[in-house]
Amino acid sequence: MPRYKRLVDNIFPEDPEDGLVKANMEKLTFYALSAPEKLDRIGAYLSERLSRDVARHRYGYVCIAMEALDQLLMACHCQSINLFVESFLKMVRKLLESDKPSLQILGTNSFVKFANIEEDTPSYHRSYDFFVSRFSEMCHSSYEDPDIRTKIRMAGIKGLQGVVRKTVNDELQANIWDPQHMDKIVPSLLFNLQSGERTESRSPSPLQASEKEKESPVELTERCFRELLGRAAYGNIKNAVTPVLMHLDNHSLWEGKTFAVRCFKIIMYSIQSQHSHLVIQQLLGHLDANSKNSATVRAGIVEVLLEAAAIAASGSVGPTVLEVFNTLLRQLRLSVDYELTGSYDGSTNIGTKIIKAHEERQLQEAVIRTIGSFANTLPTYQRSEVMLFIMGKIPVPGVHLALPSTGSGPEGTRMIQIMLLKSLVQVTAGFQTTNMLTALPSSFLEPLLSFSLTEDPEVRLLVLQILLSLIDRHDNRPKFSNISIISDISVLKLKVDKCSRQDNLFMKKHGQQLYRHIYLGCKEQSSGRQHYETLFALLGLLSVELANEEVVVDLIRLALALQDLALSTDEGLPVFNRCAVHALAAAYLNLICQLTTVPAFCQHIHEVIEVRQKESPYLLPEDVFIENPKLPSSLEKVEGDVLFLQSKITEVLGGSGYNTDRLATPYVPQYTDEDRLSKRKSIGETISLQVEVESRNSPEKEERTPAEEITFETLKNAIVDSVGMEEQERERRRQVVEKFQKAPFEEIAAHCGARATLLQSKLNQIFEITIRPPPSPSGTISSGYGQNQSRSVPIYEMKFPDLCVY
Repeated sequence: MPRYKRLVDNIFPEDPEDGLVKANMEKLTFYALSAPEKLDRIGAYLSERLSRDVARHRYGYVCIAMEALDQLLMACHCQSINLFVESFLKMVRKLLESDKPSLQILGTNSFVKFANIEEDTPSYHRSYDFFVSRFSEMCHSSYEDPDIRTKIRMAGIKGLQGVVRKTVNDELQANIWDPQHMDKIVPSLLFNLQSGERTESRSPSPLQASEKEKESPVELTERCFRELLGRAAYGNIKNAVTPVLMHLDNHSLWEGKTFAVRCFKIIMYSIQSQHSHLVIQQLLGHLDANSKNSATVRAGIVEVLLEAAAIAASGSVGPTVLEVFNTLLRQLRLSVDYELTGSYDGSTNIGTKIIKAHEERQLQEAVIRTIGSFANTLPTYQRSEVMLFIMGKIPVPGVHLALPSTGSGPEGTRMIQIMLLKSLVQVTAGFQTTNMLTALPSSFLEPLLSFSLTEDPEVRLLVLQILLSLIDRHDNRPKFSNISIISDISVLKLKVDKCSRQDNLFMKKHGQQLYRHIYLGCKEQSSGRQHYETLFALLGLLSVELANEEVVVDLIRLALALQDLALSTDEGLPVFNRCAVHALAAAYLNLICQLTTVPAFCQHIHEVIEVRQKESPYLLPEDVFIENPKLPSSLEKVEGDVLFLQSKITEVLGGSGYNTDRLATPYVPQYTDEDRLSKRKSIGETISLQVEVESRNSPEKEERTPAEEITFETLKNAIVDSVGMEEQERERRRQVVEKFQKAPFEEIAAHCGARATLLQSKLNQIFEITIRPPPSPSGTISSGYGQNQSRSVPIYEMKFPDLCVY
């Protein structure tokens, strides 16, 4: 018998209870180190003995054989270890195939020890497919005894962890990130993670607990899952996350949200931060794939997105920022359509899934919150782009429908408007910029303000909230939450900075628009308490954030114009609205007078307020903006000392250097095309405007021609003609573009050449008329009638004296 066989036989005692013969084991180890070429034969012989002992159920000797293999494996790192490892893995496989849990656990423990050894030489032909499958199977063990079942599952988890450690950094091994392996490993880990759900995910840093601690399967699984994800490179993230999505789909785990959120918290904390956007993109793609699934499933995915975006707060939403918002806005539109049509395909056939409106509403709220969460992770310049992007998606009735509804009609358009404006409220929350002009370009501000003219009070309120968020840069907004008369505004602790040059330019460009929309907002009959409170906040923020001397004058004029609006009976405003506008003007003038710190101005405002408190408390906010307003039945005689006087205010502010001419001029809002689009302008206003324009254009001394009679037909024809002209202009532009796109180059060149020739000839004519001859170098031509006629001589033909030429 060869020596190595004798040495192997000597390590086994007569009674397996005695355990490994340590002295003989040391001799075997020394022999293996001295003659490494015998190592493979030692392994093969040990493997043969172990197989025989397993077959004969001599499990004591099996344990001794595995202990001997482990010790040899730990001691020997020579080049010939590869063949020994083959024998070792063959024996581990034999144990794992056994039905006895103790042998399975024994084999797993030996494999884990092997996995922690760093081999010096690469292996070209080793396969771990069996181990992945078997360990995954052990993770799903359904053994009757719960304690043994837990031990088998934990052994399976440790085995998978060992496979990952052994293969993940070895390029010569089978790629553990392949879908065939990931589809077994990840669901096995999630199954154990789910079986003992805990309330919160553990701290972001993996591998905190030492292996010696007594861990539950859930803790061990989480540690293993974190380690797996932590080792994932850029190209492997998709293969690691896809099985998670599939598992959550197959087991309907989106609806509960808790487990799905926990899984993705672990994922987001474990992967490298620069890969966060890949996970978010996969979630967005999965949301699109489930667009016809139930609202609770979609809401679960959106909730997970919300949490993931909060963790990826470093701004790593990835290169396709607008695509993220595009997907979320598309889901918002689909949800609105589903809610209104009652089915996922736009039809009302029997047999389609029943859609619950309240679930769709919950989904819409979740999407809006997620849009806000994503926006909060972005820098200011990207948030401005997102605001413009969302604004471009809001449908404007009669102008464009950027997000067309599939059969949900006008109500669908209105709901989409509201949802997208709510999204903008979320995006603009906490938005701060130093340069208002670049952050709020006309392409964003003008369409936003146009929505403040619509009849829908909810839309108007949302627009005002967006404006407040954009203008408030020093967190002054909460201080204007209630309209009240404050005798000393220092208690508000307002943060007021000096206006920058950019702020002055912004107000010069957009100030009149803002004043006009505030005025028209107060004029709306459907405006309620919230609208007036928000308008007051807007006036207050303009005063502390963007007001220079010129803006202060305009705001005072606006407040006085609001008082005149409330006095007017022509507008047909209800009593509440008229009292509310009076109260709003009083509260604002009380604020602005203290901000200007002109004593005489403050005195006049306080005198009027005191008179109102005694005689007309219904003209002050304390009696109007409460749950049950104390209003008179009618508002007829409002005059005398209860009114703020423009002449008095002009006089006192003029003494402090303010522009008296501008103050004395009553504020009149300018009407624009926006009123036509929002169907605000009445026929009476149209006529008065036309008459005013005619009176301005006609000179006073000229004899006036009789004004053309204006009838309904005249107005109708004017509108139709203008629409027809617009259509013709649009068609002409289309033809020009089409010509330049499709015509051959020679034709385009000839066309441009002809235009250039025509231009040159016209220029020549103009020069012929304008060039006059100089006095001496050019002569004069005597006409046949004896008169001297000037002749135009081009400069290049003029003859200059030699002394004048350099």
